[in-house]
Amino acid sequence: MLIGAHVSPSGGPAKAVQRGEERGCRSIQIFNQNPRQWKGRVYTDDEVAAYHEAMQGSHVEQLVIHAVYLLNCASEDPEIRGKSLTALTSALQAGAALGAHCVVLHPGSALKGAVGPALERAAATIAEALAESETCPLHLEDTAGGGATLGRSFEELATLIELAGGDERLGVCLDSCHLLASGYDIRTAAGLSGVVDDFDSVVGLDRLGSLHLNDSATPLGSNVDRHADPGKGHLGREGCAAFLSEPRFEGLPCVLELNGPEKKDIRLARRLRKEGVAAR
Repeated sequence: MLIGAHVSPSGGPAKAVQRGEERGCRSIQIFNQNPRQWKGRVYTDDEVAAYHEAMQGSHVEQLVIHAVYLLNCASEDPEIRGKSLTALTSALQAGAALGAHCVVLHPGSALKGAVGPALERAAATIAEALAESETCPLHLEDTAGGGATLGRSFEELATLIELAGGDERLGVCLDSCHLLASGYDIRTAAGLSGVVDDFDSVVGLDRLGSLHLNDSATPLGSNVDRHADPGKGHLGREGCAAFLSEPRFEGLPCVLELNGPEKKDIRLARRLRKEGVAAR
């Protein structure tokens, strides 16, 4: 498992690699543009070259780009959907230039409308963004299930993939906090194993491509997306250790989404992984 963290790309993507290296990351995640603005960010040829040079000299093996939270591919507002399409396409193009492992996307929200049509709108936007980009995979992230967010269940993720045409570049990013909050009991190794079995039967393990390790500040089935530091939430130390040591997650980038991640956080994740392996 390639344990890493979300880091800042301020100063260019090569700086993000440096920040990952300083923290002992084997994978890093970045926003490819300011997460609070619609305005896109296109990396120059020099920035792309510097990034690739930095990667070659580091222990960081994979880059994950997280699409900004402003996006709502399911919006009924043509302007929002248009901006979402532009931003998602830009993220995929940045991913292609940087050779990213994937772009991770929150699929969107139905807001006050029906979920079925919202899934169709989101899938259409996703399919268009894939058609306007080339090589970078897109991973749909499961959600905590609050409000009318899409992707709260494996069935919704499978439906999105199917409606978007089943493109081979489409995959899934599983977030441990979101899984627990949406009602999947992954607090033990046995519980997680059963949930992964369910994922395989509904979506398919061949679609699983990336992971987020976050503990949950709210309990099982709360439908509230509130992260906690690993081991300090309702997943607890045992749940986080189980997630980090699940055999079918081997080889995947697993990103800690913390405020200002430090080297000690990566070390803790590695210790938890060892505890999980030893307990199996």
